[in-house]
Amino acid sequence: MAQFTALYDACVLYPATMRDFLMSLAETDLFRARWTDRIHDEWIRNVLKDRTDLTRERLDRTRDLMNAAVPDCLIAGYDDLIEAVELPDADDRHVLAAAIRGRVDVIVTLNLKDFPPASLAPYDIDAQHPDVFADHLLNLNAGAVCAAAKRHRERLKKPPKTAQEYLDGLANTGFTRTAAGLVAYLDVI
Repeated sequence: MAQFTALYDACVLYPATMRDFLMSLAETDLFRARWTDRIHDEWIRNVLKDRTDLTRERLDRTRDLMNAAVPDCLIAGYDDLIEAVELPDADDRHVLAAAIRGRVDVIVTLNLKDFPPASLAPYDIDAQHPDVFADHLLNLNAGAVCAAAKRHRERLKKPPKTAQEYLDGLANTGFTRTAAGLVAYLDVI
């Protein structure tokens, strides 16, 4: 198993396309993906608030599938660190505390301003936008990222997407650099 470890923040698990692509990447051996039950609760609560057409049971099933797909993904036992860490938004301290306890290298988040480098440096943790994170993985091992993208695209059935439509969708979800890099591999996605 890869030693490099990434913690997915709730904000990157909220949009279904982003979550699904990041989960496809998590199924590679390029890194170890982690999160917490509290992170799950946060993204599920926010989805339910904004999407009245979805049920708690359906999102709990998604959570359970995520946990089953990535061995040892849940970080626990970090509560004692929450009060000791400082971040601009106190509500994000649980994320940093979990990252410290889980020996995480990078927090994958859309809210970079909430995880300033000065606050993360003492713990040797970085924060990265999911597009930057995925683009780095693409540069590290294009074959594994292309295979993950292909698996993700093939799971899209309502409606199914061509490789170009898939990349356009990724770009529209915020993965602009990654989608641009994957264009060179269109025939294998």
